[in-house]
Amino acid sequence: MKYYSLNQKSPKVHFKEATIKGQAPDKGLYFPETLPRLEKSWVDDIGNKNNETIAFDVIQPYVGSDIPEDQLRRIVGETINFPIPLVKINDNIFSLELFHGPTLAFKDIGARFMSRCLGYFAKERSEKITVLVATSGDTGGAVANGFYEVDGVDVVILYPSGKVSSVQEKQLTTLGKNIHALEVKGSFDDCQRMVKQAFADETLTQKRLLTSANSINVARWLPQQFYYFFAYKQWGEKENPPVFCVPSGNFGNICAGMLAHITGLPAAHFIAACNTNDVVPRYLHSGEYQVKPAVPTISNAMDVGDPSNFVRVLQLFGHHYVSLQEKLSGYTITDTETKATIKRVKQDTGYLPDPHGAVAYLSLERYLEQHPHQKGIFLETAHPVKFYDVVEPVTGEKIAIPPSIESILQRPKHSTVIEADYPSLKKNLLQY
Repeated sequence: MKYYSLNQKSPKVHFKEATIKGQAPDKGLYFPETLPRLEKSWVDDIGNKNNETIAFDVIQPYVGSDIPEDQLRRIVGETINFPIPLVKINDNIFSLELFHGPTLAFKDIGARFMSRCLGYFAKERSEKITVLVATSGDTGGAVANGFYEVDGVDVVILYPSGKVSSVQEKQLTTLGKNIHALEVKGSFDDCQRMVKQAFADETLTQKRLLTSANSINVARWLPQQFYYFFAYKQWGEKENPPVFCVPSGNFGNICAGMLAHITGLPAAHFIAACNTNDVVPRYLHSGEYQVKPAVPTISNAMDVGDPSNFVRVLQLFGHHYVSLQEKLSGYTITDTETKATIKRVKQDTGYLPDPHGAVAYLSLERYLEQHPHQKGIFLETAHPVKFYDVVEPVTGEKIAIPPSIESILQRPKHSTVIEADYPSLKKNLLQY
């Protein structure tokens, strides 16, 4: 398998080089040259396969010979060694819980897979690899945990000051050792812009081998397909494939789901559930794609005004607007609606969604009102305890704190505050 840049101005590379580079030299995102196809018989027999087999079969064509089979099976096994249950909320709506990993967020899957791939590749190199990542919330904690004490790898995480939850901040600022947190006096879009500038700066990349752990990196993006297949394995109505509703910010998650669908996963439809940072829902309604500055919301992991991965979604559909519209819908949910949904779902069903899950639940509910013959799955991307300062005032109830979170809340925060400009980032990178 080879990967090409969507900007079409860089040489094609294999999985290993795409993972190490993160972004192509022409600043484009890497995209697989060919899309593998799963046999219908494989999909029909998914109920008889264990999750490790499913994940290995899905990812192996993308990795090719860059990682030996025994090592790839080890990496996959370590990536998914926690439950990913499908939970019934009512007769038509189900929750795919992606928060049972070490940092209680869906990004554990991609971060664990990528860290182990990069750790394998780092053993072959004499120079240290620096992972540079911007986070709007959960990516930072998942990457910090996934790469903690990985030999040959330093991690630098940029996050917007005051715009991630208190738990999320603790997860990315309390580990130390090879994990370095930069607290940026700006927005997530500022963080993402600064990261892109670093990759394009040859005076820096000649001194530091940089790669990205955002979902722009194929090793972070591609393994997110796994849990869509795990959801279908647990789906009870194979003759009536589910609608997938995905909380969407940078669009790596939903793009992985749509890639899984194109390569063989049965799915009736996809919904991009967005907060008021809704560039994609507006595009789907108007045909005009206009980025705008991100605004802070209580579903902060989706506070993205210029989603990097949407170009991959467009590529999956050949930039054909009508074809995309037929498979993807978008909804915009306000903070007021999010809070009301958290309260209502908890009262009516006993289920407690986090703010991102609430955005997805309400979006799915609205879609199913117009399509009553269908049923759907929303992705519950984080444990509600990560947003206890939002959720508890809404429900009036305390959330039980898992032991993994309770321990980090007691640790001191270590971060370096920097301005939202590239020279500040470069100065810090050259110190590591």
